[in-house]
Amino acid sequence: NAWLTEAELAVYAEEFGRTGFQGGLQWYRAGGQGIAEMEVYAGRHIEQPSLFIAGASDWGAYQSPGALERMHDHACTDLRGIHLVEGAGHWVQQEQPEATAQLLLEFLGAIR
Repeated sequence: NAWLTEAELAVYAEEFGRTGFQGGLQWYRAGGQGIAEMEVYAGRHIEQPSLFIAGASDWGAYQSPGALERMHDHACTDLRGIHLVEGAGHWVQQEQPEATAQLLLEFLGAIR
């Protein structure tokens, strides 16, 4: 169930071997610059029907204790579900495409 083939992995390994991993780290260095732009959304809510899907092994879902609960209680007024898909990490749609598609289809069918 690999979401990255050996051939694809070889391309990344060769490129990182040639250029280093600096490019991959730049996003994290620049990431804090968008925080000020997000202030306009402070205190606002997502009122549309919403669904959260992440991989059960995705560190992002656990990096801030209580974040999932706050999303349900504060950020999304019509959150229809929080799903942590087993056998997937950060790229849940690539690692478990069938499970992700099924959750999306069920959600879309329910709000139709």
